[in-house]
Amino acid sequence: MSKVQTNLTSRRTVYKFKEQNIPDDIIAEALEAASNAPCHKHTHPWRFYSIGNSTRKSLIPCITRLARIKSEKKKSNNVDSDIQRAVSKIISAPVLFAITSKKSPDDDFREKEDYAASVCALHNMVLSFWDNGIGSLWSTGSITRDHETYRILGINPDEQEIIGFVRAGYPLRFQV
Repeated sequence: MSKVQTNLTSRRTVYKFKEQNIPDDIIAEALEAASNAPCHKHTHPWRFYSIGNSTRKSLIPCITRLARIKSEKKKSNNVDSDIQRAVSKIISAPVLFAITSKKSPDDDFREKEDYAASVCALHNMVLSFWDNGIGSLWSTGSITRDHETYRILGINPDEQEIIGFVRAGYPLRFQV
């Protein structure tokens, strides 16, 4: 089996990460892989937003609100624990990116093509990380659709759609 095929078939979602920084060159390599994703008409509609610690802290009230809503909706007896877990997901990952795709409100076909290309770019990033021993998780929870998230990250929701967050780091353990 080729190295590419092994990388494709061995990749797993990683939920917990070691408290270890990822070298900048590995992050740059993953971003380069993402930027070389296929896209119709070479529109390169994706944007990758690296989210640092201060911005993550700014997201905590938003995450807390959304986690409380979700917890209450499912009638959880552990609302505080649910909130703490949701905040930890964003705070604890060594690397966090928000990925967007360009919107084309006047051209549904273009928007669909660009979304597909953006997902390919995101997946290239994930596979590049994996090839370097870095695990990741792509999440699309309610935070990706919340207006406060867009405001905090400085993303114009009329121009771009957040298609997900990628958390990445050295795997603490694998969960298949």
